[in-house]
Amino acid sequence: MNPLLFRLIFSVAFISSLSWTAWGGSLAKKEVPAPLVDVKKIAPDMIVAMQYATGDNFTGKVLYDCNRCFLTETTARKLVKAQMELKKQKLGLKVWDCYRPLSVQKLFWSLVPDPRFVANPDKGSRHNRGTAVDVTLVDSQGNELPMPSHFDDFTPQAFRDNKELPEHILKNREALENAMKKAGFLPLHTEWWHYDDNEWQSYELLDIPFSDICRD
Repeated sequence: MNPLLFRLIFSVAFISSLSWTAWGGSLAKKEVPAPLVDVKKIAPDMIVAMQYATGDNFTGKVLYDCNRCFLTETTARKLVKAQMELKKQKLGLKVWDCYRPLSVQKLFWSLVPDPRFVANPDKGSRHNRGTAVDVTLVDSQGNELPMPSHFDDFTPQAFRDNKELPEHILKNREALENAMKKAGFLPLHTEWWHYDDNEWQSYELLDIPFSDICRD
């Protein structure tokens, strides 16, 4: 083959492979997920009490290596916005769960294979994307206010349409929901404490272990 013709064919093939990669072909590298940020670095006054960093959860096991709330930066800033809204009412947030590794989601599903309460790991949870939070309401002193149920209550008691509750608890749930929705979160029907960032579809599932992200 003519050397000049060979170089021309090789060049065309190489450029084509780059184009295929750019358009998401098999040669493309996996998209790097948005980095996770520690909410306390954005909002030092946010109360973080990660239930899965203790044994005080439905599994009875410590599943996270540190008591830190990691989220995508977009979600974290929305959470801060909700906190600022509640401060106008002399209220605030306590965070129970944020980013959750997919490996932990698989454990949850093995224990509670019920999509009303635990997302199937085949599809993943918003938590696995760093775009969901579990939160409750606190007063200006950081004391938890009465809410419909305990965290991870897998019964209709935790459902958002549960009206069989004292008036002050209904008002607390409503105050939390209003602030979170105003900040850009979507409430989950079956868990009064769970909220998804309304832009969660933009982010990929993650399985970064806490042992790695807790080092920062």
